Amino acid sequence: MKLKKYTVCLTMVLMMSAVLTACNSGQPIDGDLSSQGENSGEDTSIVQEAPETSPGIAGIENVDLSEDTSELAEAEEFMPSAYEPAYSAESGQAYLAIADSKWDVQYWGTATKDGYMLAYNAGIADIKGDGYYVVSVSADTDGFRFDMTGDPKKDYTPEGLGYLSVIIPDGEKLYPGAVISIDSVAVDGTELELSAKNYTISEDGEETKASLYDSWVTKPPVESRTPDGALYDEDGDPLDIRKNYSAQIVNLEDFETWKNVEVRFIISGTGKKNSSADAEPEDGINPENLEN
Repeated sequence: MKLKKYTVCLTMVLMMSAVLTACNSGQPIDGDLSSQGENSGEDTSIVQEAPETSPGIAGIENVDLSEDTSELAEAEEFMPSAYEPAYSAESGQAYLAIADSKWDVQYWGTATKDGYMLAYNAGIADIKGDGYYVVSVSADTDGFRFDMTGDPKKDYTPEGLGYLSVIIPDGEKLYPGAVISIDSVAVDGTELELSAKNYTISEDGEETKASLYDSWVTKPPVESRTPDGALYDEDGDPLDIRKNYSAQIVNLEDFETWKNVEVRFIISGTGKKNSSADAEPEDGINPENLEN
């Protein structure tokens, strides 16, 4: 009789131990325990499927996305490669910085997120000495249309002008004292009449810049560089020639709508001659890869 009671107690202890083990392992406790888990050879653990919507929409808060993952996603989103090649200006290369009147369409010499949509087929000039060069942007590309509308075949036409400059990254370091002289500006194949001469300046001591339209600048600064020399005397008083120079040398009415903008310019004062840029380039030729 004592043996029977002992056996019953031992059986109950073993059953309770099995229950606790199943609870801790996440296995269902239903039916014959001997058919569950390792004894059955089947994986009975519960797997929860990921929500179809994003964590925020699904109601899951405080989701921690790693910085590396977010940067990778951003790079993939803003550097598409399915369309025309997208160009970034490197050190010593000139590009055409531009923004429409709403600042929705921009290009700042980069194919990444900030100001990238006009990078497709952008004309970049490799500055290798004094001579003629050409920079350009185009809103007539599949890449631009896709970035603006989500459809590479859906037309989008920029309107108005908010900013326009020729900029050379690291120009002050590579070509100290160099002067950019705007020779011509064409919008959709039509050459524009310029209202003034441009000057060359550096606002940060690194980039060399020639503004064609900068509405924030009312007069050339004292440190302006021009082919005609200084615009101010030693006391900082303006010389007569200063009235010929401006940061707004194009007329806004010429940019009511536009697709392609091309600027031809002359570099001087670099201290070396680019033999391939001696003469004005022919129409349609962008001397991006000029050789010495």
